[in-house]
Amino acid sequence: MPVEGIWDLSVSTPVGTIEAVVELRREDGALTGVAQGAGEEVPLGDVALDGDRLTWRQAVTKPLRLNLAFAVTVTGDSMTGTSRAGRLPASRVTGRRRTAPQATETRP
Repeated sequence: MPVEGIWDLSVSTPVGTIEAVVELRREDGALTGVAQGAGEEVPLGDVALDGDRLTWRQAVTKPLRLNLAFAVTVTGDSMTGTSRAGRLPASRVTGRRRTAPQATETRP
């Protein structure tokens, strides 16, 4: 099953759970994406899929400035794995693909 789509992620860190949204898409045959969370949107780097193992890197500035490396296993519409920030302990990552369009707020 392709990994492209919008994923709601939960990252369990030592300072609490961080919610994020990752959008994965294929452009010119390569996987790309962006992550949104903590009031910022950042591009994903080095996105790679090997079988059911998906990896990517991203830099964040909130709540701390960190370079994160994700390694997850995708099974259907769910993913589980870890995120690492340098020498810090790995954080548990779980994710769920959005299967139905989310309601959008309309403005008058």
